[in-house]
Amino acid sequence: MEWQEHGITLLPLGTLFAAVRLPGPLVQAVAASTTPADTAAVLGEALQGGPVICDRRRQRYYALVPAGVPRTWQHAVEDWRTADVEVFDRGTHLGVPRLDMDQGRRDLESYWSVPMDSPAMLCAPLGVARLIAAGHQQLAVQTAEPDGIGPASSQTPVTGLRHDAPR
Repeated sequence: MEWQEHGITLLPLGTLFAAVRLPGPLVQAVAASTTPADTAAVLGEALQGGPVICDRRRQRYYALVPAGVPRTWQHAVEDWRTADVEVFDRGTHLGVPRLDMDQGRRDLESYWSVPMDSPAMLCAPLGVARLIAAGHQQLAVQTAEPDGIGPASSQTPVTGLRHDAPR
């Protein structure tokens, strides 16, 4: 009913899925772009079509992952916090847009950057970890370049993040 009335609903995390919050600059560094279509394409490829929600106002992305990720990746999760990457589990609710809300609608605060194809399909944790590592690397190179010109600003998205492993 909330989806119908408001276009978004709060769903509890930790039972069916968890969420990894990725800061916009990290995702945009990997995509070498700030446009929603470009970031969606890179996220879709890197995460093998796993679902990702974008919070346009706060410039954050939420990759939906299996519910066990916060526990099984505990050490990595602690390391990721320094880069404003956060993993949400039980006790947290996530605003989930209706499935028809995508980047094509500029009036939306929250939309599916990579739509959910089916409830059972989530982002592979290894794919998310690789995306985070690639983003860290790209941001470090950008920071190291005094004039912002160099390999990181060449406008070439990071490739080779896709891994054909079972989820």
